[in-house]
This record gives sequence, C-alpha cells and structure tokens, in this order.
Amino acid sequence: MNLNAYGYGPPHARRWILVDIGVTFGSLDTPGIDLICADPEYLVGEHIDAIFLTHAHEDHIGAVGLLYPRLRTKAPIYATPFTTELVRSKMLERGVDPRWLKPVDLGGTVKAGPFTVTYVTLTHSIPEPNALAIDTPAGMILHTGDWKIDPNPQIGGPTDIAGLTALGDAGVLAMVCDSTNVFEEGESGSEESVKQGLIDLIAEQTQAVAVTTFASNVARVKSIIEAANQAGRSVCLVGRSMHRITDAAKAVGILPSSMEFVHESDANSMPAENILYLCTGSQGEDRAALARIARNDHRHVSLGEGDCVIFSCRIIPGNEKEIFALQNSLADQGVRVITPRMIKEPIHVSGHPCRDELRRMYQWVRPRISVPVHGERRHIMEHAAYARSLQVPEAVTPRNGSLVRLAPGRAEVIDLVPAGRLLLDGKVLVPDGAQGLEERRKLSRDGLVLASVAITEAGDVIDGPVVIVRGFSESDGRLADESLEALDEAAELAVTKMKRKNRVDDDMVEREIGRALRKACEVTFGRRPMIDVTVLRS
Repeated sequence: MNLNAYGYGPPHARRWILVDIGVTFGSLDTPGIDLICADPEYLVGEHIDAIFLTHAHEDHIGAVGLLYPRLRTKAPIYATPFTTELVRSKMLERGVDPRWLKPVDLGGTVKAGPFTVTYVTLTHSIPEPNALAIDTPAGMILHTGDWKIDPNPQIGGPTDIAGLTALGDAGVLAMVCDSTNVFEEGESGSEESVKQGLIDLIAEQTQAVAVTTFASNVARVKSIIEAANQAGRSVCLVGRSMHRITDAAKAVGILPSSMEFVHESDANSMPAENILYLCTGSQGEDRAALARIARNDHRHVSLGEGDCVIFSCRIIPGNEKEIFALQNSLADQGVRVITPRMIKEPIHVSGHPCRDELRRMYQWVRPRISVPVHGERRHIMEHAAYARSLQVPEAVTPRNGSLVRLAPGRAEVIDLVPAGRLLLDGKVLVPDGAQGLEERRKLSRDGLVLASVAITEAGDVIDGPVVIVRGFSESDGRLADESLEALDEAAELAVTKMKRKNRVDDDMVEREIGRALRKACEVTFGRRPMIDVTVLRS
C-alpha cells in the first residue's frame, strides 16, 4: 500500500512529488472489501509537481486509478514502459484519463519543480524495477523501491552498480530502503537457479502439470514456459492476470510478440503429458484460477489423480489459512502438491534483499541517513540497527504518517500527519471505520434479528411482533426454529407491558422491543446480534 511523498520548501510554499500509489487487499477483517489504499487527504490541495512509479507491482501502482482524481491534481505520472502499459489499463478501467501518464526510458531523468529525478536500474521480481535518485537543493535522496541483487535476472539488465556507486561518490543525504528481508542472512538468490530447478522438476512429471506463481514475475513466467517447452509441453495460461501481464510484456518487447499459448478450451483434449497450466491463485485467492480448479468448478480445466501442482512462490504472511485449504482440496483429488520446501533445488527465490545484499547497497551508496520502509515495525527497527552497524551516521524509523525532516539539521520525525486507509466498497471509497463496514463486521460475527409490529395511531396492537433471524442455528445444525420461541415471547411481552400512551411513540416501541430481544438472544444463543425493529402504523 505504498504512497510516499517528498516535499521541499517552507510549509506555506512547499512543493511535492509522490512516489508510488499502491493497494493492499481485503481480508476476513474487511468483509466485502477487495482493495485498500492509503488516504491521501493530507496532500489534497498541495502543490504536487509529479508522481513517479518505481515498478508495476500492485502494492506500488494499484491505486493510481482510484486516488489520482481524489488528489485533484494534473501532475504528470512518470513510469518506465512496462509499468506504463499496466497503469494505463488500470486508469482506463477506473474511468481516469490516461493522458497524464508519461513513459520514461530506463535510466531517464525528469525535472519536476525543485526535484530532478533519475531512474536507476535495479533487479526485482518484475520487469523494469527502479530506484529513484531524487536530487534536491538540500541533497540527494535514493528511494530504492523494491529490489534485490540478481546477477542473472533472466529479463532486463543487472543492478546498475556503477550508477549507485557514482551516487555514493557524489554524496547521498538519505537512502529510503526496502526492509522486507532484513532478518534473512545471506542473499535472496537468482532467477537463473530457479529456472534450472523448474526445468529439472517439470521434466520428471508424467501427467498434467500446473504451476502457480505471481503473474507479475515475468522472468519466472518465462522460465516456466521454457521448462515446459523443454519437457515437450505446451503452455495454457489460466487466469486473467496471466493474460494481462503477458500481453503487457509482449506489447513492450519483454516477451516475444510471436509467443503463443494453448487456449483453455483446447487444453483438456491434449495428452496430459503434453500440457502445462500456468495459473493465478498462488496465495489461495478464492476467485483465482487455481482455487476454481481445486473446487472443480473451472469451466475448462480440471486436475485429478497423478497430476501435480507446483507452487513456485512463497506464502505471503496472513495467507496461510487460504493456501493450506487450497492445497488440501487439491490433495483430496489425488493431485500431488509440490512446494519450494519439498525440493532440493530452488523453485522460488525472494524479490527482496537479504542482509548481505543490504550491506552491499549501503557500501555503494554510503548515505548519511537511513530511512527503512516496507515492512512491519520489527523490520523497520532491525533495519535501522543494521544500518547503524554499517556505520551509517543516522537512522530514522518512521511510522505511517510520519513527517520526516531530512535536512537541514539532524534527521527526525517532526510531525504526524493524517494517514488513514480508504477501502473500496463496491465502487465507492470509504474510510476505514465506516459505519456500513462496522455493521457488516457485526453481521458476520453475530447475525441479524428483524422484528416488526403493527400498531394503531391510538396505541392498540394489530399484529406482531413478528421476529425473523438470520445467522442462527439449532444445536443439530438446522436453521434456528424452535429456539426462536423465546425471542417471540420476549418481544410480545415487551409490547404487552407497555402502556398504551407509550405505544404511540415509535422510538419507545423500538427501544423496548430491541432491549427485550437483545437480552433474549444473550440468554438463548449467547450472542449480541444486530437488531432492527420496524413499527407499522395504521
């Protein structure tokens, strides 16, 4: 959910650039919410000179179409060609004019107000990852984005060590740096080793093979395709993201435009030993291709006894439950599930730097200030301590919303600005804590009780109260039935005990019935559901 802002100048005349505008995804804690993004309210109305995107992962570009109109700016959006291709489709999907999107060549430089920004080639798990060298009158900042050091990245060039070293020689005020793997010793590993691991593993299989990985990792996708071809298998892309990413890669020349795939509708008619399905859904996403295959409700693709599914990916923390459920569903069908931990040779490597790679980056760049980002609080604190151990003079440990002064003087957090979350609820962005979402959470936990009663204007009861519940069960698993008698009696008694003069007041009737039902639900079911009482007048 990255959204970073760099400002220069006094508060009354500050100029800004933004770096990345990403999303994170909803969970069981946000029922009905697919996407979550940062609330940019603090920046609305500010002088934004430009927006720069480091690479095309969803947590760096996924909210461009959602938040660009909200910023009320006409600032140009700069990105390298592959990222531009994906962002354009996202803007069009949200009905946002993509004319503000400006492609930048790899290694290109852009002047934006008091900022001069140069794209520096890095390696990561997606094409065209970049650091940003942000030159200001107060000093140079290197914003790394996501990165690793891969000597054989398969797609794109290697890390621009000469360029990073030159920045260090010239003097870097601060480095804002990825902290994801700060607890991991050694190095993250190369895509070259993964390619060979996949070639060997896929060659061993005798029936249908499905491989799932992050669709955005085009180098991995390319390696899987090459491994399939060497094993005499044709490749079928399964899942919208696989098609979207490969189309974008073809459009900018990262993948050959002539590369062809078997259509889903034709794949099942091919011999099992001659097909490989390249699937979305590596994190157990319920609507992704692999989950539908595991449920046997995919329109074209099915797997069975003796087939295998290879997970060429890691488990993102928080997704364990969904992934293990997916893998168990596949196993129930006799499908062999193969994960990286089961194979001696690597079939997945991280896209983020481990400690040895961080050490090398600090040796090249030699910043005066370390600003760790992109991780949980424990990652941020450990990264700062590690930077100090590498003789970095200063380290700042920001939180979401921290306003950090890098110059002049010592670096420090000088303010905390509003930095909430916006949740995409259907087609509407709502703040975290929106009342409708709170109601939905309560409904998902405790159920719903509806009661209606018809009363004359004079206060005589015509009919009811009628009580209807949702989300309650009998002890044998049936929908609640006999147990509702206690709720019916409680509601009826509440109305009966009211004086006629009080029954002419709708609010009082609703309050008394609601109180009685709440108590009855606690006694009968041990729950405090949402209760909605309707009074009908005649």
